[in-house]
Amino acid sequence: MNTVGIKDVALRAGVSMATVSNVLNRPDKVAPSTRERVEKAIDVLGYVPNVVAQQLTGSRTSGMVGLVLFDVRNPFLSDIARGAEDLLHTAAQPVMLCNTDVLPEKEERYLKLLAQQKAAGVLVTPADLSKGWLDGLRARGLRVVLLDNTDAHPDVCSVAVDDVAGADAAVTHLLARGHQRIAFVTGPMHMRQSRDRLAGSRRALERAGRPADALNVVETSAFTVDQGRRAGEQLLTVSDRVPAVFCANDLLALGVMQTAFRAKRRVPDDLAIVGYDDIHSAATAGVPLTSVHVGGYELGKAAAELLLDEDRPGHTHRRLVFPPRLIERSSS
Repeated sequence: MNTVGIKDVALRAGVSMATVSNVLNRPDKVAPSTRERVEKAIDVLGYVPNVVAQQLTGSRTSGMVGLVLFDVRNPFLSDIARGAEDLLHTAAQPVMLCNTDVLPEKEERYLKLLAQQKAAGVLVTPADLSKGWLDGLRARGLRVVLLDNTDAHPDVCSVAVDDVAGADAAVTHLLARGHQRIAFVTGPMHMRQSRDRLAGSRRALERAGRPADALNVVETSAFTVDQGRRAGEQLLTVSDRVPAVFCANDLLALGVMQTAFRAKRRVPDDLAIVGYDDIHSAATAGVPLTSVHVGGYELGKAAAELLLDEDRPGHTHRRLVFPPRLIERSSS
């Protein structure tokens, strides 16, 4: 059986081999009509690019983009992934989805693999962001867009939500409902999301003239429903119960809500609950969940656009921070 090669595609499409290569690796540099003709020839001939051969002959990248997230089960991160994948699909760049579980060693293994595959770049929620970590990525030849709200690294693109402002809005909302004491349930405190949302919560209390101990911080090991249930059990078994809970994501909030239901506590009469992320199931919970909307799909799309822009002349690194907004529902 004869193997179809790039030369066969070029002959059928009536273009040069270099043009076929551009369609495969840099489709944005080829006129739409020419690209369509080459893609039709590829389909008719059944040509499959040999990625390994491309790398051995010195092609700069495989065209693949790594999407390195700390928990792909998280619906908000799934929205980010979908936004990025939809945009990258239009640029004919495949996506490799990697789940790190916030484990630096697992993240390192995936980044090493992506570098070995000559990935075009990575979109990443870093487990432990530092200058040394970024220098390590560059040493591997990887371009990177951070899904992280940091202004400490102006020499790299980043996309995030203003989590301080979002948490401030959530706690301000609960204070306006007359709640004098509030529990803040969050995931691991070493993560930027937890720290920023705690800072926003404290800012709201300070502005309202409330003491720092009016906020009861409950740290969990992960941003999951199960950890939310555990936090709910902890809050409902203490003698000095709080009347309101702000959770650092919706999964934690839904877990707290489940525990409240089992304990025959009424939401929001006995326990007001506010979440964060505004995932799809927030609006369809047993009691529709008040939540801070952050638009994961838009974040993922914007991050992918920044990565693609790195190949264009005059690219400058940008930090995009999206404003959140509170969506009021029945839980608070």
